[in-house]
Amino acid sequence: MTAPLPNDARAQLDRLYEEMRPKSLYPLWEVLSALVTPTPRSPAQAWKWDYASARDHLLRAGDLISAEQAERRVLILENPGLPGSSGITPSLYAGLQLILPGEVAPCHRHSQSALRFVMEGDGAYTAVDGEKAVMRPFDLVLTPNWQWHDHGNHSGQPMIWLDGLDIPTVRHFDASFAERLEAAEHPETVAPGDSTRRYGRNLRPLRGSTADRRPAAQPLFHYPYAEWSAALADLAAAEAPDPVLGHALEFLNPATGGPVMPTIAAHVRLLPAGFETRPRRSSDGTIYVVVEGRGEAKVGDEVFTLAERDLLVVPSWREVTIRADSRLVLFGYSDRAAQEKLGLYREAVTNA
Repeated sequence: MTAPLPNDARAQLDRLYEEMRPKSLYPLWEVLSALVTPTPRSPAQAWKWDYASARDHLLRAGDLISAEQAERRVLILENPGLPGSSGITPSLYAGLQLILPGEVAPCHRHSQSALRFVMEGDGAYTAVDGEKAVMRPFDLVLTPNWQWHDHGNHSGQPMIWLDGLDIPTVRHFDASFAERLEAAEHPETVAPGDSTRRYGRNLRPLRGSTADRRPAAQPLFHYPYAEWSAALADLAAAEAPDPVLGHALEFLNPATGGPVMPTIAAHVRLLPAGFETRPRRSSDGTIYVVVEGRGEAKVGDEVFTLAERDLLVVPSWREVTIRADSRLVLFGYSDRAAQEKLGLYREAVTNA
C-alpha cells in the first residue's frame, strides 16, 4: 500500500491479516510493488571468476575424488547474490568440469539442457546418444535435454570445460527427471562427427529417410572453434563493428534457425583493439568467457579487468560497457531463448 492508514484502520487490517495467515491467505496490496516491478531487480550480483584460481582448486579436487565417484566432478560457479541456489543467475547454472586422462564421467540423461564450452585440453570427448564429439579448446558442445551423454578422456592431459545448464529454470517448473545408464559409456552408434557431416553444412538428409537419424528438433550438437572463429574473423574483415555489440554471431539450431536450445542462447563477439561498446542493458542475465585478449567490463558501477579464460556474469538489466585493450573475443550464453519464447525479452541502449 502507498497511502498511510489511520491507526484504527491499520489495527483492524493487522487483525484481519492474523486471521487469514493460518488459512494461507495474504493481501496482494501489501506486496504488489515488490511483485510487479517497473524494471528487473535481479538479486544476482555482477561477478568475475579468475580462471587460474578456479583451475587450481579443480585440479586439487581431481586428486581427491574420481569422476566416477562424483558422477560429475564440477566446481559450481555460484553467484554470491544467490547463496545456496547453485545458480549463476536466477535461471541458469554454471560450473567447471574436470576429466582426467583415463576417466569416464558415466552416462546419464536428464530434463535439463546443457552446453559445454571447452576451456583447456584436447582430445577428450562428449558422446551424445552414442556419437562422440572430440573436444578441443573453445569448442561448443551441446547435450540436449533427455539425450544420453557421457564424457571420456583418452588423451594424455586433463580436460576442463564450462558447463552451462538451465537447472534453475527446470527447478522453477518442478520438471526435473533423470536416469543413469547401467553401463558407464553408451554403446557407440555412429562414427565420431557423424552429425556434423549430416547436418553441419546448411543441409540435412531428406526427412523420412533412414539417413535422417538425429532428433528433428535438435540435429546438431558440436560447434567447433575452428569454424566459429573463422566465421567471426570473416565478419570482422567485411565491415565495421556494431557500436553496441562489436562483431557478434549467434550459434543456431539448423532445424529451426533459432537458438541452440529451447531455454539457452549462445553467441560469440569480437571487439577490435581499442574498441569500446556503447552502454547496453538487456533482460537476460549473461555469462561470458574470455576466449582471447584483454580488456575491461563496466557493469553498473563495478569495473572488472578481463584476461583470457576469465568468467564474468552480468545480471539482468545491469548496464554493461566492454572495452578491448587488445583484440578481444568473448563467448556468452544466457536465457534469452526462453525469454523470447515467453515474450519477456527486452534490451535498451544508452544514447550517446
